[in-house]
Amino acid sequence: MKKLLVLMFALGITAAGAFAAEQIKAVDTKPANMQEMRKAREAAFEKRLELTEEQKIQARELRIKGHERMKPVMEQIKAKKQEAEMVKRSRIAVQAQEEKLAVIEAELKELEKQAMEIRKANFKNFESILTPKQKRILKQMKKEGKKKYKATHSGK
Repeated sequence: MKKLLVLMFALGITAAGAFAAEQIKAVDTKPANMQEMRKAREAAFEKRLELTEEQKIQARELRIKGHERMKPVMEQIKAKKQEAEMVKRSRIAVQAQEEKLAVIEAELKELEKQAMEIRKANFKNFESILTPKQKRILKQMKKEGKKKYKATHSGK
């Protein structure tokens, strides 16, 4: 009986280790796949808008600059969310906890507002490099995207 228990225990540990190793492999492959998917979407976007090589270069530069402007705001948002999580886990009085969370939520809303302003500015900068025909195509693409979003998120 003891041998059977020891054998079962050893098999359990081995199986758990193999399962964990399999999960690590799955996680490791995702970033490369996500990058490939992003590149494919970017290429399809550029093709549909019929961007010239010069426009593609300008768009990439604008995207990089926009990312640089957005990065500090996103880091602040992440820090505030972590701070809120720590307050929720703390053992302070409920009222004090709610007050701190209200302050953090107000700060988060302001940061989200800043992020939205940066996104809008980035989009205006991108639109400035497009021709009128490309702007019409982009407008149609946005309508299609909104329609697709509503179709997939209507039940929520």
